[in-house]
Amino acid sequence: MSDDGQKKEKLIRSKEQWAREGRLLTGKAGDRERDRLPPGQRLVTTWPVLDLGIQPHIPTDKWTLTIDGLVENPVVWRWDDFMAQPQVEDVSDIHCVTQWSRYDNRWNGVSTRHILAVVRPLPEVRHVILHSYDGYTTNVTLEHFSDEDCLVAHTHDGQLISREHGGPARLVIPKFYFWKSAKWIRRIEFSDVDKPGFWEVRGYHNEGDPWNEDRYSS
Repeated sequence: MSDDGQKKEKLIRSKEQWAREGRLLTGKAGDRERDRLPPGQRLVTTWPVLDLGIQPHIPTDKWTLTIDGLVENPVVWRWDDFMAQPQVEDVSDIHCVTQWSRYDNRWNGVSTRHILAVVRPLPEVRHVILHSYDGYTTNVTLEHFSDEDCLVAHTHDGQLISREHGGPARLVIPKFYFWKSAKWIRRIEFSDVDKPGFWEVRGYHNEGDPWNEDRYSS
């Protein structure tokens, strides 16, 4: 096994052990309306890098985003197509399941509500499955995906998102633990059935609400 493969397997085993032990859990309930910092979180000013030991390099001239599944109008956007869509800016906080939070992140990109307007999901759609260039997947509900602060972002705090943080484009779904905000996004799939992703099948919570401390599935 390569060094990268060994690093990935070690990380997975460690995170699965966290889930089995319930590590970092405080057992406290938070209030999204009252508490800016969810239970068990600590505030940081840096942006820690967390991944599976693989950081795919996708030049923008090779990048595509497929948006399909149960939709009326599936699309495949190249970078120029993506950048030609209406652009938005949003400021939100990041909450990582590994216990750090970072306030006031300024994102630029294409809103998920615009994506919904373009592809027009069928009435039976309830779930959105996010696929990344490194093989990672995660799942969110259609309701969560369509929240007003969600976007496919290409810029963070005025700088293009770096490769280590999921550039050239990543999802941002800020009200949930950040593993739901898939890096290196390559496909957005609309589905009538749920499809738990990489961490969800390894002991992590299917929803991931930080204020409920939904770190693990049990």
